[in-house]
Amino acid sequence: MNDNEMTVEREDGPAGGRYVIRLSPHAEAEMTFTRGADGLMTITHTGVPPDFEGRGIAARLVNRAIQDARHDHFKIHPVCSYVVTQFRRHPEWADLKA
Repeated sequence: MNDNEMTVEREDGPAGGRYVIRLSPHAEAEMTFTRGADGLMTITHTGVPPDFEGRGIAARLVNRAIQDARHDHFKIHPVCSYVVTQFRRHPEWADLKA
């Protein structure tokens, strides 16, 4: 799979959902979240299968959530350690952090 084939999809449920990249018929990367009544997105977990680590896949998931937060005007509460670290590395996202 090349980088152009890594499409991030957002799946929404009543109280949360996930961002997902389908990497193969049997592997996917995901970042899960919950939603508060105020629209706040709490990102709880990010996971990439070991065979696909080190390719920037988790970063793609986070970047999509950042794009959605800017577009849809909501804040993100990062609980997942990976996302917490990404917020530290990207001070330009400070306005989106809850």
